[in-house]
Amino acid sequence: MSGARPAFREAKVAFVILTWNSERVIGPCLESVLALECGHLEVWVVDNGSTDSTPRILSVLASRDPRLHVMSESENLGTTVSRNRALRLVGPDTDYVCVLDSDTVVNQAAFDEMAAALAADPSIGVVGPTMSDSSGAVQLSGRALPTLGIKIGKACPLGRAAERAAECERPHAPVVGGLQNVGYLLSACWLMPRSSLDRVGLLDEAIFYAPEDVDWCLRCHEVGLRVVHCPGAHIVHEYQRLSHKKLFSTTNLEHLKGLAHYFSKHHYLLRAPRFDGLE
Repeated sequence: MSGARPAFREAKVAFVILTWNSERVIGPCLESVLALECGHLEVWVVDNGSTDSTPRILSVLASRDPRLHVMSESENLGTTVSRNRALRLVGPDTDYVCVLDSDTVVNQAAFDEMAAALAADPSIGVVGPTMSDSSGAVQLSGRALPTLGIKIGKACPLGRAAERAAECERPHAPVVGGLQNVGYLLSACWLMPRSSLDRVGLLDEAIFYAPEDVDWCLRCHEVGLRVVHCPGAHIVHEYQRLSHKKLFSTTNLEHLKGLAHYFSKHHYLLRAPRFDGLE
């Protein structure tokens, strides 16, 4: 994208959505995305080897709407390889790219507000909304960059360690002009200018499941772009907490491997890197 960033309703927008056994949620998610008003909309869905009825649902929806493109993997390749497959197909003339989880329901007002923030400030590399589940429980959508202490504290079920870790994870920058600088945003919903992909690059495929969102946002900071939470934009996210379901699981093992790679790559453990605007 070159020149001024347009309003969402005038923009060419590409959505990248990853599915894996998402039969309960993908219908409402795609219906909400396809109902958005913008200048031009393309929706790329990568199915990560689903074994439920997700492929059938996607096939039916794609046959009804030419804006929906389905890409199918034969197995679960994780969140980075699969998303990158779609991100590579996003054209250079695209204004905004949205990385979205399949267990979300979006709305016009949220994207109008997030795109307005991007249009008003070219220093913003990515923006994310406030997310809550259907019961109204609000999630911490924007967070401070993690440290080893935060990760250990969150994994500890006893005493006040988990409470202290949760407090350290909460971003401390003030909300200014309706936006808050954060260390990283949960990748359940990112809206970014297409130019951010050119400057930051794709997701790190050495990470299978997490923390690919932390890594990409830290790289965004490193090239001088802001990572911001937009508290006034709200979407629904039925947070599945995959890594919390079983202590000893393949998902948790991959998460630990991802964390080890992340900390080694960025050369820190106990004190996170500092960037302007995060204090």
